[in-house]
Amino acid sequence: MYSFLLVIIYLSFLSLGLPDSLLGSGWPAMSVDLGVSSSFMGIVSMVISGGTIVSSLFSSKLINRFGTRIVTVVSVFLTALALFGFSFANEFWMLIVFAIPYGLGAGAVDAALNNYVALHYSSRHMSWLHCFWGLGAIISPFIMGYSLENLNWNSGYRIVGFIQLGIGIFLLATLPVWKVNKKEKEEKKKSVGLLSALKIKGVLFLLIGFFAYCAAEATAMQWASTYFVEVKGATIENAAQLASLFYIGITGGRFISGFVANKLGDHKMILFGSLIAIIGVIILLLPFDSLILASSGFVIIGLGCAPIYPSIIHATPKNFGQENSETIIGIQMASAYVGTTFISPLFGLLANLIGFSFLPLYLLAFMVLMLLMVEITFRITKKKIEK
Repeated sequence: MYSFLLVIIYLSFLSLGLPDSLLGSGWPAMSVDLGVSSSFMGIVSMVISGGTIVSSLFSSKLINRFGTRIVTVVSVFLTALALFGFSFANEFWMLIVFAIPYGLGAGAVDAALNNYVALHYSSRHMSWLHCFWGLGAIISPFIMGYSLENLNWNSGYRIVGFIQLGIGIFLLATLPVWKVNKKEKEEKKKSVGLLSALKIKGVLFLLIGFFAYCAAEATAMQWASTYFVEVKGATIENAAQLASLFYIGITGGRFISGFVANKLGDHKMILFGSLIAIIGVIILLLPFDSLILASSGFVIIGLGCAPIYPSIIHATPKNFGQENSETIIGIQMASAYVGTTFISPLFGLLANLIGFSFLPLYLLAFMVLMLLMVEITFRITKKKIEK
């Protein structure tokens, strides 16, 4: 039963990844069909991220009151509702309306499961947990690519909506399995407040670093498809599938990371991942008009990004104390979504002015900022741990 619970948690994170890549892979067709500018994707992603920020900040209270399992199930059903709403949208404003439950569902389950695994499982399982997020994110662009070639983008959302609904029903039916882990009850203890958490040394640096990483990751995810169309001359249908290369890199990287994460530790995993991601960005900067080279660049960026997110999250209880991790991880999720809310849409606005070829430099700036802030965080917390 204990192993079955782990399978349920992995499946829950797969459901979290399913919707994340749909908007970026389908947007070139969606913007034309809805008669809006390419930059309008930023508006939709801002609303989604706004919902995730709210639910992330309140995740600690929700977890303490209802428990991880209830928060997870409700969140999955909320996301399914949003996906079906997108599938019937024929006006831009309809996307905005359904983007609200889209974000609320994602933020709550993200914070709940990340904290649960950080407390109860090793860094190996944290890497594989996020590998399942990547698996969900890989599946969606292929579904969208198939729908664009044979049906329409609405059908892509509808298909993923049915998959999400099926996962939600399965999670609902398996609620009793969570009782096998007695530590679930420990989550209902009182945790540190938001303001108190922000005063802990190193937390602000960590939040800036996490913000920068997620800004870079979201920008790569959401604009890869448009980059292939605008800069490399790919067709809309091919670009939707090429966009999955980033997800393939990040998912494969997290699967591999699971085998070495316990041995290397969270700090080294972040360092190695950052260097690999920067190499991928440099490949995009090379002055060659090659679709193959650009594709390999996104794969390598994904490989580098793979261990960063799970390692930062998994290190939180050790760096700041288990009693503080629930609240701090919730704030981390909020800072992450602030990055996706403003930084990815900002790229869309800048790209309309100076061109989409600016993407690699944009990614590089935030990757360097992330690396600097995370290094400062680990140096501060190392001194605290040694005391």
